[in-house]
Amino acid sequence: MVLIDSHAHVNFPQFNKDRAAVIERAWDAGLIGLVNIGTNVSTSRESVALAQKYDSIYATVGIHPHDAESSTPQTLGELRALARNDKVVAIGEIGLDYYRDYSPRPVQREAFRDQLALATELRLPIVVHSRDAHEDVLAILSDWEGTGVLHTYAAGLEHLDQVIEMGFFI
Repeated sequence: MVLIDSHAHVNFPQFNKDRAAVIERAWDAGLIGLVNIGTNVSTSRESVALAQKYDSIYATVGIHPHDAESSTPQTLGELRALARNDKVVAIGEIGLDYYRDYSPRPVQREAFRDQLALATELRLPIVVHSRDAHEDVLAILSDWEGTGVLHTYAAGLEHLDQVIEMGFFI
């Protein structure tokens, strides 16, 4: 069996003391690849740096909906530059989170659309965070041509066929 962790955050501070050991245990357990997810410009930089250090680690770059207020033309430019690295495999973690609402919903939707445009420009798939925002996420994605992974998918069976028909993985 081939195992790839498609959504990790091993760059986060809780791994500072034993990051190398955590990664080694993952390989020892049979993992052959890991995608480390960026959630803002800083963690996106860290994800790219981590991916450059390890052959079997890849990165995404993006702004999580919690940090949507930090999305500006400048930060999008920084993500664009980071995404040109050959170890970057997707734009993400992007999307909408209406459960915590750390950023205003209109701001989340704008940041989501801006990053979808970036993914289109760079021809990259996306990693979508969707929490209690299924209707809006699906409406926005229905106007976008691309694919990716819906992380935190919890819309149930009623939307699953639609999501799969749109070309997304769960």
